[in-house]
Amino acid sequence: MRHYTTDSAEAMSRVVALALLADGALDNREIESLSRHGICDRLHISPATLDRVIHEFCNDLMQCARAPNVGQIELDRDLVDQLLDDIRSPELQQQALGAIVDITNADGCLTGGEAIVISEAMSLWGLELQRVARTQVRPAQQSSPQLQIDQAWLS
Repeated sequence: MRHYTTDSAEAMSRVVALALLADGALDNREIESLSRHGICDRLHISPATLDRVIHEFCNDLMQCARAPNVGQIELDRDLVDQLLDDIRSPELQQQALGAIVDITNADGCLTGGEAIVISEAMSLWGLELQRVARTQVRPAQQSSPQLQIDQAWLS
């Protein structure tokens, strides 16, 4: 995996790429969340930088990530931690976690890979989700749609 300067636009872009690909694929709703939430502007990264880093990230993953099945790549916690460790500024960490949450929440389903990225970011950076959430977390109700969690990650 290539190295980027700590707290650089490239390091922030790779965290965005990590969030976009944490569930194993690029989802249109997650891509649309970038503009809907103004993520590039909030993180001070240009669309061209983000595009370049996403391509570099995919190339790096093909070289170093585990691939138990054809066309499927698994990210381990050590790799996730290594990528997240490139963000050291507490302010940038908070902004990055907010972006990760916005991206992974775009499709209304939190997969195991996305949960790992959020959990590792919170743990490594010492952040609480309530500090970055844009909406109030409410208890589940029968009549309203809720965030779905991939059941395989709960066992």
